[in-house]
Amino acid sequence: MPHLHFTHEPLSVILPAVRAALTEAGEVNFTVPDPDAGLGLYAGETTAQGIHRPWQTWADLADLLGAHLLTPERVGEGRVRVRLRTYKDAPAPDADGYGAAGAWVRVDKLEDPVFLFTLVEALRRVNPPAGGRVLALGVNAGRELDALALAFPNRTFEVVGVDLDETALAAARARHPHASFRVLDVTTLPAPDLGRFDLVLALSLLQSPSIRQDVLLRALRRDHLTPTGGLILGFPNARYRDGFLSYGARLRNFARPDLSLLTADVTAAHRGLQKHGFKVFVTGKYEVLVTAIPAKLPTPGDLEL
Repeated sequence: MPHLHFTHEPLSVILPAVRAALTEAGEVNFTVPDPDAGLGLYAGETTAQGIHRPWQTWADLADLLGAHLLTPERVGEGRVRVRLRTYKDAPAPDADGYGAAGAWVRVDKLEDPVFLFTLVEALRRVNPPAGGRVLALGVNAGRELDALALAFPNRTFEVVGVDLDETALAAARARHPHASFRVLDVTTLPAPDLGRFDLVLALSLLQSPSIRQDVLLRALRRDHLTPTGGLILGFPNARYRDGFLSYGARLRNFARPDLSLLTADVTAAHRGLQKHGFKVFVTGKYEVLVTAIPAKLPTPGDLEL
């Protein structure tokens, strides 16, 4: 395994050296100034041990180069050993679809701290009333519905979840026995028998190939929202690589993230909802959340988990 030692080298030297070592061996160790010793400094400022860089630099470098950041080790006064190991060439968890037999059932997005924080914040912005109705589109196994109890520990809701996969809905029913779940293709909305809702959730759904965002949002606005109801729309900005949540939306056949489709979809949703009388908030990181509430309503405070 290659062992490298860096003190005052610029990142433009470190990056290709680490990449070459990873390409050769699949794993690399290198020593650098201890980031803890430079707390408060900016990346690139000099310490007695060399150029300071925070841990986030090495985490970002690892993901950029397609590698796990392994547990580092202290190797003397003011220095640490950073270890990277290349991601395995494993299929994405949704490669076999989103049913109960696929790997997607292993994914719990509420274990991403930014998603957890921003989803609870978004739920509290919409602020559905106690006993209100919640519609979850593309609900899958219903894990994200756990956030309702986190955001509103003293409220209960009438929850309706819809999805195309019956095996996923079976898992959702087991997880949320008091909610109602049904097989439904969201491209067929509006569905008069569904009724109206105080909150509509559509997470990681709107960029599906068969869905026209403008058509679906129009159906939701006109036929499925109460006058004071709001929406939370999630747009993925990441993919899973060997179990790791890797930042950046990727176009098909693109090796690196390209955010053009993401920004176009988020902008279109933002403009369309504003045009139709909503206040719109855009938050998140690995999943960008677009939260819309009627413009006539005050924005609630005390949003944080």
